[in-house]
Amino acid sequence: MSARIDAVEARFESLTPQDLDRLLPVEDAAYSHPWTRGNFLDSLRAGYEAQQLLADETLLGYFVAMKGVDEVHLLNLTVAPAYQRQGWARVLLDALAVWSRGQGARWLWLEVRMSNLRAQQIYEAYGFRSVGTRKRYYPADTGTREDARVMSLALWP
Repeated sequence: MSARIDAVEARFESLTPQDLDRLLPVEDAAYSHPWTRGNFLDSLRAGYEAQQLLADETLLGYFVAMKGVDEVHLLNLTVAPAYQRQGWARVLLDALAVWSRGQGARWLWLEVRMSNLRAQQIYEAYGFRSVGTRKRYYPADTGTREDARVMSLALWP
């Protein structure tokens, strides 16, 4: 089931530990192998950029990214399942790109499951290009591992 939110109502806020009770059910619904509370808390403690996209008190999505010397590594970008296919992933990517440029980053990097074709299409449409594969990067259902596609986006010409 899909729900609609007017774009004029949406806003970004920094993600805090107090937001995790609202966020974790979305993470669990979106992924077969979701991040844990500990994964989010570790990222926040490390000072990674973590933003949530809200409409009133409804969580539309979020991202977590790690700044490097001249690059940013996207660790998690999620749109709540009820709001997928409405353009919110692009809104999240736009915010991430603006923040990354403001940090002086020249590149955005990410890994995505080989089986997550929809996410790959979103990233490709945004301008990310495939640069390699990380073998057995993600946990899989049967105790095996799944390869990741490594993608990058040049932020400056």
